[in-house]
Amino acid sequence: MTDSPKPFHIVFLLFDGITQLDFTGPAQVLSRIPGAAVHTAAKAVQPIQTDSGFAILPSTDFTACPQADLICVPGGFGIRDVIQDEASLQFLRDQAASARYVTSVCTGALALGVAGLLDGKRATTHWAYTGLLETFGATPEKARVVKDGNLVTAGGVTSGIDFALTVVAEIAGQQIAESIQLGLEYDPHPPFNSGHPDVADPEVLKLLQERVYIKQVQGLADIIG
Repeated sequence: MTDSPKPFHIVFLLFDGITQLDFTGPAQVLSRIPGAAVHTAAKAVQPIQTDSGFAILPSTDFTACPQADLICVPGGFGIRDVIQDEASLQFLRDQAASARYVTSVCTGALALGVAGLLDGKRATTHWAYTGLLETFGATPEKARVVKDGNLVTAGGVTSGIDFALTVVAEIAGQQIAESIQLGLEYDPHPPFNSGHPDVADPEVLKLLQERVYIKQVQGLADIIG
């Protein structure tokens, strides 16, 4: 009889205004690690409103949350509240102190930065916000996944799947990671070549920046100081 694998505790920080794919994308991958135990932590066990019109119920609050082997901070417009909430920031510091992996997706990197976890590190975030990383003493890199020691940061939204597969390969081996990718049929062939500013139509980029990101980036910059 084969012994069951030792639990590998994966903790996602949840908050109102979270971009759900930042969380659910990597969770779908990481949950398939042998022995994975996924925990969704928030200040209180009550519905968390996502950016997609539905809510998620956390599995635990900060106090009852087990120590993470991997702690992940997703992004979303609600990150502005996280970076101003000392309880959330202290939770990240406490978890990061003993975690094997400290990770983020999209603007979740900003919470790691405010918590003091990016200083002297190479990191990435959503392309619209990379200019803010230097505020925390980090060195921004243009990549979907950046690993520096036990810190793993992912770019915008869908990059979370790539980061999760990268971590799975390190923990369980490339063959397991590839089998998870195959099982999920993660074989992107998008209908448009518009997934990054380097390739998008300049007019599309300008429209999106004016409609969303200029205001959002400035608001965060004002908070971070």
